[in-house]
Amino acid sequence: MHIDTVEVFRVALPYRQAQQTPWGPAAALETVLVRLESGETSGWGEASPGNSPGASGEWAGSVFLCLRDWLAPLVVGGQFDSGEELQKRLDAVPGNRYAKGALDMAWWDLQARLRGEPLHRTLGGDRSSVEVGVSFDRMESIDEFLRCIGQAFAQGYSRVELKFRPGWDVQMVNTVRHEFPSERIHIDVEGGLALSYMELLCRLDDFCLAMVEQPLPADDLVGHAMVQETIRTPLCLDESITTLAQAEMALELQSARFINLKPARVGGHTTALAIHEACHHQCIPCWVGAMPQSGIGQRHGLALAAKPNCSYPADFIATEDLFETDVTEPLWPARDPADGVLKIPLWSTPGLGCEPDRRVLEKHAIQRVSLGKG
Repeated sequence: MHIDTVEVFRVALPYRQAQQTPWGPAAALETVLVRLESGETSGWGEASPGNSPGASGEWAGSVFLCLRDWLAPLVVGGQFDSGEELQKRLDAVPGNRYAKGALDMAWWDLQARLRGEPLHRTLGGDRSSVEVGVSFDRMESIDEFLRCIGQAFAQGYSRVELKFRPGWDVQMVNTVRHEFPSERIHIDVEGGLALSYMELLCRLDDFCLAMVEQPLPADDLVGHAMVQETIRTPLCLDESITTLAQAEMALELQSARFINLKPARVGGHTTALAIHEACHHQCIPCWVGAMPQSGIGQRHGLALAAKPNCSYPADFIATEDLFETDVTEPLWPARDPADGVLKIPLWSTPGLGCEPDRRVLEKHAIQRVSLGKG
């Protein structure tokens, strides 16, 4: 396809309640939306690495600048008949995976719309709905924490994730497991431990967890392999998986038994699909995680989660609860009458199945740029 126009928006979506971050409370989420146009058809992508560079080194401001000054000029006016062709062009700029991911995901949405089929079909998905789960972080009291978890299971969520932090660790997990002895639960350590905590990691085997997500820092694939060899509980890699090469190294080392795929973080669907296939070949299941993002990014994640090897419930963050207003209509899970589990019904219309509300984009845009004939 020929890319006639690239449009980039840096927007600030106000939260309903200020979110606490390591740099203080945030009143809004800054995220970057990309629109690619070919003829009369357009596709949308999103990169939402956060308001600051604390998580990945990229942030919404840097993503916008990289797209505006470097990546979008490489793409506009070009002919790209596959995601691989697009990625080859983007390789001229090293790193900047979130910025590349926004363009790549927009290309896949555009491709699906040109084919007249929903994005999850274009990506090779084989499901009409996606099972989802929710995440809970530290709260003011353990009673409130247990009440929220109980509500999630009562609503039909088939798994919950618990953030595992200093002072909110083994005792918290023990309390939750006593309250919910048979429910599917995993913990997310976010790289907060080291090999010196091996005794603590071994204690986690007592709680029949579905997995322990990212116990060690992202670059310690060998350490993860050592932990996985020692404990029975499956490990999951999240922050460690940023490229196909990293994923292949983790598979070779047997660093984990699950992989968390976030398409924007790995540079888009093209790389995410390659990682999915590599994991499938090694019989390592994947699942699709999420960070705070608009409905555009959410739909991209759900489309990827329809792939055959994404066998663990995907992350779900209700955008209508998170933001005062979103750029798309919200998606809500519904109970599957066959098993009572909450799932997101996937759309049957082309691409992402929706268009962003341009009025919301204009209202909340901090910066924007358009390159090409538009």
